[in-house]
Amino acid sequence: MIEKMIVLEDIDLVTFYGVQNVHLQMIKALYPKLRIVARGNIIKVMGDEEEMCAFEENIQKMQEHCAKYNSLNEEAILQIVKGEVPNGHAADGNAICYSVTGKAIAARSENQKTLVDAYRENDMLFAIGPAGSGKTYVSIALAVRALKNKEIRKIILCRPAVEAGEKLGFLPGDMREKIDPYLQPLYDALQDMIPAQKLTEYMEQNVIQIAPLAFMRGRTLNDAVVILDEAQNTTTQQIKMFLTRMGQNTKMIITGDLTQIDLPRNVKSGLKEAKEVLKDVKGIAFVEMDERDIVRHKLVTRIVNAYHQYESEKKYPLFNENREENKL
Repeated sequence: MIEKMIVLEDIDLVTFYGVQNVHLQMIKALYPKLRIVARGNIIKVMGDEEEMCAFEENIQKMQEHCAKYNSLNEEAILQIVKGEVPNGHAADGNAICYSVTGKAIAARSENQKTLVDAYRENDMLFAIGPAGSGKTYVSIALAVRALKNKEIRKIILCRPAVEAGEKLGFLPGDMREKIDPYLQPLYDALQDMIPAQKLTEYMEQNVIQIAPLAFMRGRTLNDAVVILDEAQNTTTQQIKMFLTRMGQNTKMIITGDLTQIDLPRNVKSGLKEAKEVLKDVKGIAFVEMDERDIVRHKLVTRIVNAYHQYESEKKYPLFNENREENKL
């Protein structure tokens, strides 16, 4: 009889063990010659040496399956123990990563596919397009995939703290509570892709960092995917400061919508200027999205089209006419 300790890493334990440990009980039943005791992320196993080897190999496969797909079920466990490849994801060859429900997250339009390809070929890319075109969601999916594949050590998500036409005044709470309202869209995407317990762990360990743009000065960002969201609301000085934080083994994704600039009057959008200044720089890609890429409710596409048509007829200034420099 031998004894071994197996440490589970990079997975959500609730997903792995199952609700009320149903997966763990099933695994125990499949290996009657072993005594299996689980405490947190450590599994202690005692018993027959031959069966122990098979158990170790299959637990590793289950762990990899759970980490990749954010799911594990009885069917997958049985297939792994039988030496088969778990099915159900065979048709998801274009998946970037998987949601917490196990659903494949993939590019859903041509320009989203272009964004995925541009990420592979460039260290810095700009994704510019209307609301709902998936630029932020796809960017975060690419970052989560890189983290899971251990290509990077951390994800840094950043946003300028600019209200959309409203003055909220002083917000209560500590620094984290004050900036949370501005960063909620980034939390929403992360919660879709990383189980809650694991996301909390990542954030406590600073593996995933979410911060306002003002906190970027002075940092050098290595071994990371860094995403700047709502970049149309940066000034020239802010976006230049952000772009020059780039360190070794780092990729940067800058997203924004030039039709939704919330900066004060007569302040030029740093994103618009960066688009002009950096357009010919090698290693930087620009992906332009449009209403055909909108993946929200079908009414969002109609709303965007209606505003564009209204602007083209010169009946309504879509981009505040008082801010001449922010016009497209």
